[in-house]
Amino acid sequence: MIDSLHERFSLMEQGIRGVRTTDKIGTVKRVTGLIIESEGPECSIGQVCSITSDRHNQSIEAQVVGFRENAVLLMALESVHLIHPGCKVVSKKNSNAVPYGPSLLGRIIDGMGRPLDGKGPLLAPQREGFHAEPPNPLSRGLISDHFSTGIKSIDTFIPLGVGQRIGIFAGSGVGKSILLGMIARGSDAEVNVISLVGERGRELKEFVEQDLGSEGLARSVIVVSTSDQPAPMRIRASILATAISEGFRNEGKKVLLLMDSLTRFAMAQREIGLATGEPPASRGYVPSVFSMLPKILERTGTSETGAITAIYTVLVEGDDMNEPVADAVRGFLDGHIVLSRKLANANHFPAVDVLSSVSRLDRAVCTEEEMSLISEARDLLSVYRQNEDLINVGAYVKNSNPKIDRAIDKFEHVEAFLKQRYDTLSTRSDAFSQLGGIFK
Repeated sequence: MIDSLHERFSLMEQGIRGVRTTDKIGTVKRVTGLIIESEGPECSIGQVCSITSDRHNQSIEAQVVGFRENAVLLMALESVHLIHPGCKVVSKKNSNAVPYGPSLLGRIIDGMGRPLDGKGPLLAPQREGFHAEPPNPLSRGLISDHFSTGIKSIDTFIPLGVGQRIGIFAGSGVGKSILLGMIARGSDAEVNVISLVGERGRELKEFVEQDLGSEGLARSVIVVSTSDQPAPMRIRASILATAISEGFRNEGKKVLLLMDSLTRFAMAQREIGLATGEPPASRGYVPSVFSMLPKILERTGTSETGAITAIYTVLVEGDDMNEPVADAVRGFLDGHIVLSRKLANANHFPAVDVLSSVSRLDRAVCTEEEMSLISEARDLLSVYRQNEDLINVGAYVKNSNPKIDRAIDKFEHVEAFLKQRYDTLSTRSDAFSQLGGIFK
């Protein structure tokens, strides 16, 4: 009985600490474009404030993004049509609390941690750590265990390790979201944390019901910020998903973080930076974009207690793999998976260009036999691609080159292996067994 009362009081104490209380008050003086200027209150960068209109008896939330002389610069987290000079600006405590625990599984929330799925309030305890620092580099565990995604082409040609961070680089409309849904269903992670940043509203339900499915949702937490929401909300959705992943990692869970997309996170920060007066640097991206990217990416990976395997999609503009965000991100990640529009147009799904894709930890997670098989398969595909034009026009004479002859003989089998239906998943051992059978 005593233990039961103690647990109840403990939960009540956590609930009381999680209540958002108000602090100091300021006043709206000016609205210029996306920026709301306020005289006061005393607050810090990233803090959430409530802006209240006595005239309309309504309030909205806004986030502090900077300061100019004696003014506080805020950007609204929702519509600003009710704001007028004289509105009260009230700083809120505990505005950056992070929900954690198993009650999050199966839930869909926004960047403020509010439920969107109609399943009732989010009954999860709160903790600090929204803007947590990355783990100490020397306390990170080495990556040595393989991570199975359920995708044959990735598990064999681009093998991943538990705690690895990798990017999926692709243009629009080549199957990124479907691929993420397959990975969420087929991976061997205990918990999936999925961040959908800047997505079209229509795609959310489509992703949950068709790509992810009830099986994947049951062990997932989805943090959503649609394309119509302001830039600070898109930033918060990305950071909140990362912080939730850290909470599960601290419990020793094997966590998979999927973020779609890192480019829209960068675009949101560019929007904030330009609005607050930052000078544009590369293709309109402000310097703060390139300082925030490594901060959010370094928070994932291994730690003393667990591991977050992170997969980020990178939307390359005009299929340019060297555009600023893609070029910067490649240097921070432990590999990249390239989706080819040419393969997608040829009805090849998933459209993974295995020759252009790299895992920097393949030797750490694969046996010598597996590495030998991967090397042989890559060599064969490379030889065929280099001589594809000659082969297709009939200019190549059979028996002229043994390597090309073998590539022609095995190419169709390897191509068939690399294709996979979106509703079919494969184990890592079965994938290597199938690939090995082609070269016997």
